[in-house]
Amino acid sequence: MAAEAPEPPRATRGSHVHREHGVERPDPYHWLRERGSREVLGYLEAENRYTQAAMAEAEALQKELFEEIKGRIKQDEDTYPVRWKNYLYYSRYEKGSQYPLYYRRPAGGGEGGEEQVTLDVPAMASGHEYFDLDEGDVSPDEHLLAYSVDTEGRRIYTLHVKDLRTGEVLPDAIPEVDGGHAWAADSETLFYTKQDPETLRSYQVWRHRLGSPVSEDVLVFEEADETFSCDVFSTKSERYVGIASSQTLSDEFRLLDAADPRGEFVVFSPRRRGLEYDIEHYRDRFYIRTNKGAADFRLMWTPADATGEENWEGVTGGGDGVFLADFEIFDGYIVTEEREGGLNTIRVREMGGGGGHSVDFGEPAYAAWTDANLQFDTEWLRYGFSSPKTPNSLYEYNLRTRERRLLKRQPVLGGYDPDRYATERHLVEARDGARVPLSIIYRRDKFERDGSSPLL
Repeated sequence: MAAEAPEPPRATRGSHVHREHGVERPDPYHWLRERGSREVLGYLEAENRYTQAAMAEAEALQKELFEEIKGRIKQDEDTYPVRWKNYLYYSRYEKGSQYPLYYRRPAGGGEGGEEQVTLDVPAMASGHEYFDLDEGDVSPDEHLLAYSVDTEGRRIYTLHVKDLRTGEVLPDAIPEVDGGHAWAADSETLFYTKQDPETLRSYQVWRHRLGSPVSEDVLVFEEADETFSCDVFSTKSERYVGIASSQTLSDEFRLLDAADPRGEFVVFSPRRRGLEYDIEHYRDRFYIRTNKGAADFRLMWTPADATGEENWEGVTGGGDGVFLADFEIFDGYIVTEEREGGLNTIRVREMGGGGGHSVDFGEPAYAAWTDANLQFDTEWLRYGFSSPKTPNSLYEYNLRTRERRLLKRQPVLGGYDPDRYATERHLVEARDGARVPLSIIYRRDKFERDGSSPLL
């Protein structure tokens, strides 16, 4: 007879009372926030002992399943290069390593261009029990790389800057940041975000000039509303540094001319409850994804010198049951990522043109998304695709000619052949009349469409 598993340890101890908005809320788990205390560590060790005892009978099966899963995964995998300005950027896992190496090579050098390691993460992680990297942002002049490192596991990072010409890590180490950062146009000024030490809510944006002491950094924005958090970013055009403040039902953006890093951030359009929006800059205008007058969101635009909500004009409609999830701007084209009937679609429109067309993915049930598209001046869109039978795949799609070409597909070891399988998608009417999407995958050579095949 199998040994009876021990009782799990109790996580509650007494009751701390929170008082918020005139309401008392007991919290018996409050003591667990003391991460380094002997009691909390003792509780975690007891939980581990309980788990090991409860799962002891399945120990051999766990190892067998782990090895089977690992045997399907290519251990020395790399990513397909992404072009930004004059370089191609990509990463690679060496066999047996848990961390990638990051690389770049000149875009004009072809496949034989000189390869440069930008971040050797296995070496950086050596000696740390925990290591997390925000791979960072390359400066506008492409000489410097800002990146953030967390060695504690609390999402509290230290910001570093590396000179990619010399390999030297500059002495500008900025502690206790949350990983968000953006360069000004001078490649000498860096904006970064900090968290509230109690709640870890991102609530401050600071400005740092390379070579100056961190004590001289300037606080440029603080989000006083505790229901909002903020982030800092650069627009795709590199014309602006932006601050995004967001909560569940409202957004607000502030913008700074990237060529004037000591200037003032200006509100794009003031926050109001119920108005959600995000923005992207292109030439003399901004494009806006918003729920203004459209519960499922729509695309609008406004002149760059008149960004208030009262100036927004429609690009796409709303209220037609199509959810606008995201958008990309290219020279001459707008690409939207939409969801209709539970399926994602990617739609291509010419600037100022008509309804456009949707990308044909060639399968009835799938997931699709726009990938890294860092430059305006291309007519090739990168998107990702997967389905019940097709592993994660990266494609390029020509916005003008509609040509599609596969760049990379995640290999599945062990002799897997997607052509042996078929997928179908049906809308099945439930008891309440709702039409529920149902995706089915089956082996072409095993499935008999006679009602006798089992369905999981």
